[in-house]
Parts: sequence; C-alpha cells; structure tokens
Amino acid sequence: MADQTPAQQIAAGYATEGAALELGCVVVDDQADAQARVRLPLATLNRHGLVAGATGTGKTKTLQLMAEQLSAAGVPVLLADIKGDLSGMAQPGQSNDKITKRAQETADDWQGAGFPVQFISLGTAGPGIPVRATITSFGPILLSKVLGLNDTQESTLGLIFHWADSNGLALLDTKDLRSVIQHLTSDEGKEALKGIGGVSAATAGVILRALVNLEAQGGTEFFGEPELDVHDLMRVGDKGQVTLLEVGDLQNKPALFSTFLMWLLAELFHELPEAGDLDKPKLVFFFDEAHLLFSGASKAFVEQIEQTVKLIRSKGVGVFFCTQLPTDIPNNVLSQLGARVQHALRAFTPDDQRALSQTVKTYPTTPTYQLDKALTSLGIGEAIVTVLSEKGAPTPVAWTRLRPPRSLMASIGTEAIAQAAKSSDLAAKYTETIDRESAYEKLTNKVQSQEPAPSGEAQQQEESKPSGRQPKPEPGLVEQVLGNSAVKSFLRSAASALGREITRGVFGTAKRR
Repeated sequence: MADQTPAQQIAAGYATEGAALELGCVVVDDQADAQARVRLPLATLNRHGLVAGATGTGKTKTLQLMAEQLSAAGVPVLLADIKGDLSGMAQPGQSNDKITKRAQETADDWQGAGFPVQFISLGTAGPGIPVRATITSFGPILLSKVLGLNDTQESTLGLIFHWADSNGLALLDTKDLRSVIQHLTSDEGKEALKGIGGVSAATAGVILRALVNLEAQGGTEFFGEPELDVHDLMRVGDKGQVTLLEVGDLQNKPALFSTFLMWLLAELFHELPEAGDLDKPKLVFFFDEAHLLFSGASKAFVEQIEQTVKLIRSKGVGVFFCTQLPTDIPNNVLSQLGARVQHALRAFTPDDQRALSQTVKTYPTTPTYQLDKALTSLGIGEAIVTVLSEKGAPTPVAWTRLRPPRSLMASIGTEAIAQAAKSSDLAAKYTETIDRESAYEKLTNKVQSQEPAPSGEAQQQEESKPSGRQPKPEPGLVEQVLGNSAVKSFLRSAASALGREITRGVFGTAKRR
C-alpha cells in the first residue's frame, strides 16, 4: 500500500472477484489515473442505488452507461426515456474527439455497440407499444396518489374498492370506477353500504372530478386491458432486453408516470419468486424523476414504498432512484440505497447549501477529498461514487471520471421509435384494447333490468304474439335440483369465489388468478 498512489489506494477498495460494471477511473487533484478503476459488483446491485445531480451534469449518460453494461451481462433493464435521448441505445455510437479522449482517460477500449431495445408508452398516446394496467390492480393507495386525494378521500376510495371486490365488480377502466361511485351515492348504494360506512356526495364529487382530470391526461388510454405482464420486461437473449418507457410529455402526466413505475415495482414483487443471493440481478429498474413519486405523497404511500424497496431485493430486483438531489428521497428509503453516484450539485441559494450539507453527511468520511467543494467542482461526466463491496461494506469515496456509453448518445427520432414498436413481437399482444364485461356493463344492465315493466294491455298483446317456440318439457330431477334458488345461489357464490380469488400486494394491488 505504501508504494501506491492515493488514486490506487482508493481503487483497491473497488477490487472484485466477480463480474462488475466498469464505471470509470479515480481522479485525485484533478488528475485521472486510468488504472485506478471504479467498479460496481453485479452481485450487489439488488442492494439498490442512487444516481443524482443537477441538470446537465451527465446523469442520463450515466444511466446509459450502466444500462449498456447490464444488458451486455445478460441483465434486463427498465428505464424511463424522458428526453428521448436514451432511444439511441438501439444503435451503435459514432466515435468523435470527445469520446476518444474520454476513452483514453479511462483506459476504455471503446467500440460502438447497439443493444436490444423494446419501446413502450403509457397507453396509446405515445410512439411505443401501449402498456396498460387495470384500476383494480393499481389499488386504492396508488390510485389516490395519481388522483391527488387526501387521507380522507383515500380512505373512501378504499371503501369503494372493497365494495366492488365484494360484489364481483371488476374495476378495469375509468368508466368502471365512475359507475361504481355513482351507484354508491344513489339510494340503493347508500343502503348497501349501511353496515360498513358510506360515501358522501361531497367526497364522491371530489373523486369524480379528479377522475375526469386523469382521463384528460391520458388515463382513459392507460387504464384497461390487456394489462402489462411484467415477465415481458425480463427477456434475455444474447443480451438482456432494455425496455424504454417513452414519456416525452411528462409535464402532462407526472403523477401517472411516477405511480405507474411504482405499480410495476409492486407487480414485480408480487409475481417473482424469492431468489436469495444471486451472482447478478434478474432485473435492474431505474426510477427516473424520483422526486415526482414522493411529492405530496401520503404517509401510507411512503411507508409502502419503503417496504417495497426493502423487500424486493429478495426477488433479485435492483432499484436505482434518479433525481437531482438526494434530499428528494425520504431518509428511510435513502438509507436502503447501497450505491451512490452523485454528479455535481449547485450551491447558489440557502436551500442549495442545505441540500449540499445534507448530501455530504450521507457519504463515508474521506481524507482525500473535501466533499462540499468536490461536489460543486465536478465536471460533466464526473461523479462522487461509493458502492457496496462484495463483502457488503461501503467502498472508499471516489471522484470518478465516467466512461463514455458505447451506443448512440442521441435520439433516433419518434418515427424510428414507432416503427421499432410496430415491428416488435409484443405489438400483437398489447396494441388492441380489450373491453370485456366489468363493473360498468354489469351496473348498466342492472339499471336497465329495473326499468318499469310494460302496461297490462301491452303485455297481453306481447304474450298473444306467436313465438314460434315449442313449450318447454317438464324439468327432470337434475334440472329441478339445479333450478332450486338455494342451489343457484350457492353455485353463483362458488363461481364468484373461484373467478375472483384475489391476492393483495404491499400497495393493496390485486391480481386475479
């Protein structure tokens, strides 16, 4: 150790026996040591991580770099392509002077490479394959976040879901939920809820108005069937599949975007078996614009996020939250993120200074860097890094000059994305919307069946018309038994129970088996 440079001493803490992501090299006193490598072991990626930094500091390129290496290692990846830049992962990058210089600085034998990319969009509005979720599987907690409901309204929505479940009314799309709410505020619905509470007209009005706003933001196209099967995110061929969620119009539906990602995590937790310790994760999930998830979130919602992040590592899934400031993430979630890749922070305002001070406290102490100055001095494509070693201990803090991505660092364009989605083998599975019988149809039919019967004279005229049908024979023994009202009731209940066996996840989301 005595004959090693400070950069090499830091890099010694990143030595790994197994496969790892090559992030870059250590910088000390503005000098990059190409042989002092900063590595992130694949075996520790289910301990989650954070990629943070101000706008324009290189976060997106860091995500691209990590996603490329994960795909090359046979690990599927999910990312949100908010600016459209990540779509370039589908094509090899083109060398230029900047790439050549950075590759030399980081001892990277750079060669352009493309990766298997699947493009998806929320509903039918975007250029990717339309993905959907049902209202039922979203559950009341996630849906309340999307609708911007307070705790009281969230509780009422939970009651509405409970009543719909109990009565075999599937909530697949927004019109299903609207019809159930309208029914429960009617005289008949109020009578049905007497034993378990009620839905006030004022609260119902708030939820319905929020539902209308959601529909205007694309909720009509997103909620419904066929619902996304999370196993379609986990394909592995020669490389791991990279799934890009195209959300260029994020400003129009921020809550739906962030809550959809959380729904995906809940679905993965529900669907995947326990995995134990793995050499590499089954899937790595990059949660971009993470501040949107926690902004205005209820206590119950944040608690469920904490639980999901804590437990999903046992399913072999790694989660990286991506945001501008570490303070965007609640402490109980931040404490579970083993890897930190922190790009430059700005310190122009008192709030910036406080955020900088809090960020410094989340890193191990280091004699090599004065972190408050380092975090404001990082160049584009540089980051302060610490990760978990294979032994589970934090590595030394490393000022890291990151390697350049090997795929195209630009958008391939909306038309190319749409064409790639159209030619995907998943297009046939998800493109066409399915609208099967659910709460809306059942309640509509019920109302129609309760309409006044025709007058006596009209009914006699109807009965006097020749029907052309032969009279029914007297029922036999089996028919008599099956026609008994008690037996019918029992069979209906049994069929309902079999058809509606529901398991609940950490968010109260439901899956019909």
